[in-house]
Formats: sequence, structure tokens, C-alpha cells
Amino acid sequence: MTGLPHPITGEPFASPVPPGAGWPGDPAGPDTMVATESVDVVRLAGSADALDVLEARSTVCRACPRLVRWREQVAVEKRRSFAGEPYWGRPVAGWGSHAPKVLVVGLAPAANGGNRTGRIFTGDRSGDWLFAALHRVGLAGRGTSVHAGDGQQLVDTRMVAAVRCAPPDNKPTPFERDTCAPWLDAELAMVLPTVRAIVCLGSFGWDAGLRALVRQGYSVPRPRPKFGHGARLDLAPPPPDPAEPSDFSANCGKVAGDTPIHAATFPQLRGDLVVLGCFHPSQQNTFTGKLTEPMLDAVLGEAAALAR
Repeated sequence: MTGLPHPITGEPFASPVPPGAGWPGDPAGPDTMVATESVDVVRLAGSADALDVLEARSTVCRACPRLVRWREQVAVEKRRSFAGEPYWGRPVAGWGSHAPKVLVVGLAPAANGGNRTGRIFTGDRSGDWLFAALHRVGLAGRGTSVHAGDGQQLVDTRMVAAVRCAPPDNKPTPFERDTCAPWLDAELAMVLPTVRAIVCLGSFGWDAGLRALVRQGYSVPRPRPKFGHGARLDLAPPPPDPAEPSDFSANCGKVAGDTPIHAATFPQLRGDLVVLGCFHPSQQNTFTGKLTEPMLDAVLGEAAALAR
């Protein structure tokens, strides 16, 4: 195979990376079903019966033409400082624990960050700040995250992006946000039974997170609470759907360890949920002092305390 060497493994890869080529952590294979329009996203996200299946399908999605063109253009043209590396150039799946207590919701992968490394929040300055803070509060195994395959692990934590592809100027359109939403909805349905705190990065993450929680049946006040750093919203679990299975004993063996579970299958497992707002660790915010390390640690530390 021709290509450039992966910074961690040294194996050569083309840019963008074909599914199943051996990239560290790639959940997809050559036969993974591909969504090419919004109705496909609804169908493939809704029919995924496990988290690894959902991750795989989301990383080969081609439903938003503008985002597909942009992410692949960046993967070919590259930033000069990364010209000797292969670029992932595909949608970036959620990453971390399959049974998280803390969920971090962001906007979208960075063009030369997650779009390059294939892992959310990895390989850019925002990720540097975020992983350092997660490590300081005990939610990450180490304080750096440079590339998929670097040994980083999250502790009782999962990261997701509201939009799975890198958008031009970090600004997805409403159509792209809504087209991508079923991936987030399906992921939340699987992981929410164990989640106790959701940290929403930036106003986009806050808005996307609250919209998704409404779709999961949570009662969010109207008008929706405004975003702000340190904003907190306490939510009671939604009432079980009487149309869904309620016999826990028949399914109790399926929730041991880190096994993915569907919230719809286990409605009684949902507990109280706290949603926290946090300024996004963008360079604009960190360089200007709008977001400082103590401010970031305070919100993530609150989430860690809730998880414990």
C-alpha cells in the first residue's frame, strides 16, 4: 500500500483513510453500510444494535456533500506542518467509555485536529487544553492526546460531537446539524442510562445537547436556559415509555461491565442528569483569557464529582 506513515504505528495510509485499512481505532470495515443522504442516516443510526456498529456507520457517512468535499480537500491539501502525515479525512465517531458517567459534547472535529488524527478533540490546541484538564480532574489517563493509538484512555467518560465532520470555518449549516443529529440521538440512547453529567462545550454544544435531550424524552424548561460558563441544569429522568419493555430481569445479564445498552430497553436505569455549560477551549477563548485553566477545571471537576 502506498501512502504516508502513521505518526504512532509507522504504517502507511492514504488520505483520506479507507475504512478497514488498519488505522488505530477505526471501527469501520470495507463492508460497513454507508449513508449517502439524510434518510439513510435516520435508517442506519436507528437500526444500529450496538455502539460499535453505530461508531462504524457514522465514520463512513457521506450524507452532507459540502462537508464531504471539505474534509477530503483538507485531507489532501493538508496544513504544511502536517504535510508528512496521512489524514483521517472521514467523520469522527464518539470515543471513550461505553458506559460513561460523564459525557462531553462538542461542536465538530477540527479540520487539522480530529479530521487529521481520527479521534475527537485530538491533535489541536483545544484538545491540548481539554485533555490536560480531564487528566487533572481524574477523567483521563494522561494529560496529552496527540493521535489515535497513543495509549490515551478516558475514565468513565465519553466524548461526542454534534456534527461528525469538520465544517468550513467551524460553522456547520442548520441542514448539516440536523442531518447529523440521528447519530447523536442513537448514541445518547445507548449511553444515557449510566451518564450523570453532560458537559456542553460552547453555545453550539449547549444548544445541540439540550435539543438532543428533548428528543430523548427529558423535560427541558422553555424557554431553554441560556448558555454560560458554569451554567447548570438539573433534569429528572423521563418517565418510562409504557410501550417499551420493562422486565429488567430478562435483560440483567446484558448490562454488566462496559457492554453498550439502549436507554429504550432499560428505561428504569436512567437517573437524574446534570447538564453543565463550559466555554469551548478554543484558541480565541484561551488566548484572550476568557477561559482559564482554573475555570475549565472547575466545570470538569464538578462533572467528575457528580460521576463519583
